[in-house]
Amino acid sequence: MPATASTPLASDRDRRRRDRELATLHVMIRMYCRDHHAADPLCDDCAALASYATRRLTRCVFGAAKPTCANCTVHCYSADMRERVRTVMRYAGPRMLLRHPVLGIAHLLDGRRPAPELPARAPRADPPGPAEAGPTSASG
Repeated sequence: MPATASTPLASDRDRRRRDRELATLHVMIRMYCRDHHAADPLCDDCAALASYATRRLTRCVFGAAKPTCANCTVHCYSADMRERVRTVMRYAGPRMLLRHPVLGIAHLLDGRRPAPELPARAPRADPPGPAEAGPTSASG
């Protein structure tokens, strides 16, 4: 896809990096599940973890410029799921260099990137106060 004014090279590169991060995560989960649960492709628990991680990754507040989760300033995983992903990564991480060297090295390099600043939130519309609410029906 050629870069246009609406899709600069930097955002295209970031999108490809996020897609690679998702692929790396799925490879790690498959590796863990195959070696611990003897499931092919995934057992129900690991499939649920992969689905959850995919949702979290696609909804990241940083968008395509997201850092690796270990470097992220926003922890969007629930405590239980975060621990499950840590367990998977502790097991699969060292094995990635042997089984999937390109993804493993890319993941190590991505981990050295600094986390971007948290995007500013849009201001909330406050509900009208008593003075702004208008006349009430109980006026006497």
